[in-house]
Amino acid sequence: MTIKYTYKTQGVCSRQINIDVEDGIVNDISFVAGCNGNLKGIALLAKGRKAEEIIGLLSGLTCESKNTSCPDQLARALSSILEQERRIPDKPDTPE
Repeated sequence: MTIKYTYKTQGVCSRQINIDVEDGIVNDISFVAGCNGNLKGIALLAKGRKAEEIIGLLSGLTCESKNTSCPDQLARALSSILEQERRIPDKPDTPE
């Protein structure tokens, strides 16, 4: 199941992260505002990887004196997506 998700960031320069995840794999990420080149690089490096792997790599990173960062916000967004996926019941099998 593909989930297109918009995450409103908090405490960082980027205002929003748009994420497309299918079966726990990141298909696309785009950041609104923030350090354009760095965020494009993070998005490209994350593409095609498991959300859980990205969460493990980026969770808890800070930026300057802030207690979060754009990569940490991405990890939080992906955690939220995975939590949503766990709550969605599987589709019942349909006879052919």
